[in-house]
Amino acid sequence: MSEHLNQDQVKEESRESESWMSDVAIGEGDLDGNGVYAKRNFRKGEVVIKYKLKPLTEAEFERLPESEKMFTHGHRGVTHLYSVPERYVNHAEVPNTYQDLTRNCDVALRDIREGEMITTDATKDNIP
Repeated sequence: MSEHLNQDQVKEESRESESWMSDVAIGEGDLDGNGVYAKRNFRKGEVVIKYKLKPLTEAEFERLPESEKMFTHGHRGVTHLYSVPERYVNHAEVPNTYQDLTRNCDVALRDIREGEMITTDATKDNIP
């Protein structure tokens, strides 16, 4: 799969308008068929995506449909459900963002060009 997306290939998520959607878009990728792409250039150190994590109780996690459980990760003993767009950030061995879980965001590790897929090191998703 290409790491870049043409403007014509970007499919906008049809949901309420939020500020992050002016900076990123949902397109084709590996997470449930989706990925996240930059709609503008980002500089190294800039916040690319701000998380809207939902902490879940064990009972809430158990009630989740199986299709939603793939979008959960444990951080310091609490299971969180990732929302759109952060749930669709794809893994890469050499990612262009890192997860800052103290500020709940993905931060650019290097300059990111418009149309480039946003990636992270998913091996760091679950923190004991």
